[in-house]
Amino acid sequence: MPKILIIFSSLFIMACGVATTRPKIEMAYAQSAFIAAKNAGAQVSAPALYRKAEFYYLKAKSAYRRKYFNKAKQYALLSTKFSEEAEYATERKKALENL
Repeated sequence: MPKILIIFSSLFIMACGVATTRPKIEMAYAQSAFIAAKNAGAQVSAPALYRKAEFYYLKAKSAYRRKYFNKAKQYALLSTKFSEEAEYATERKKALENL
């Protein structure tokens, strides 16, 4: 009986580790969006959004290194969102200045 319990518990633990996949695509999108916002000059034109994007990007990288893949994915998506908003705000501000 104890052998069966050990076998089932070890199979359960291994199955849980396989269920979560690495958020490689989300991390790549977050990185490229953050770099695009930085290149657009968002740290000057939209500093609040840029700081939020940077905060969540760093949290995503940290969670990924620690193998908290679900959290890393959430943080990467938030970083992408705020990076894109910061870049859009920057480009919009530049376009309105040229009018």
